[in-house]
Amino acid sequence: MTSPTAREHAAIRVLLADDHPVVRRGLAELLGTLTGVEVVGQAGTGHEALREVALHRPDVVVMDLRMPVLDGVEATRRIVRDHPATAVLVLTMFDEDTLIAEALRAGARGYLLKTAEQEELERAIRAVAAGDAIFSSSVAGRVLKQVAAARDVSVLPHLSPREREVLDLMATGATNGAIAQRLNLSPKTVGNHISAIFLKLGVSTRGEAIVIAKDAGLGRRE
Repeated sequence: MTSPTAREHAAIRVLLADDHPVVRRGLAELLGTLTGVEVVGQAGTGHEALREVALHRPDVVVMDLRMPVLDGVEATRRIVRDHPATAVLVLTMFDEDTLIAEALRAGARGYLLKTAEQEELERAIRAVAAGDAIFSSSVAGRVLKQVAAARDVSVLPHLSPREREVLDLMATGATNGAIAQRLNLSPKTVGNHISAIFLKLGVSTRGEAIVIAKDAGLGRRE
């Protein structure tokens, strides 16, 4: 069995999904220079991305949105649904509001433009692998507006069924470890779900999320 210390020092396993071989090759070479980051696979279509994720179980998928056969948004949605321990970081040329919103709803943990500097890409990969959410400065403002608009309508319907379960247990005061045990998930997966909940609710602390959950009737036990 792998010890906690070994897991903490294991390399971040990254899968690259982009329909341009030159882009994938460049990214692979760039990431190959980073300490503690390992490229474990590449994909040129959304379907290939799904197959490679199932095969390699990466920590992070760097995902383009405009790909043939199955686009990056739908591929992201399926990866998040079927492999919740894998975080998706969007890396695209497009900063359209509609695409940003679709990627967020699909469960992307971050959204960067391909014009991002190497340091920004490295920071984003390490952040999403740790369960955080990160966005390039050029789209961050629009992300906040998307979240605010969602909150004005109704926040909880934007949560996945699993995220609602996690939020419900959070509202009872359960710790991440207790939630992981109750739902038969790894602590890392619980952390990823909580980061996604924070993003979708537009909050930054556990206390704020719990207040919203209780207002929505979650966390109640007989």
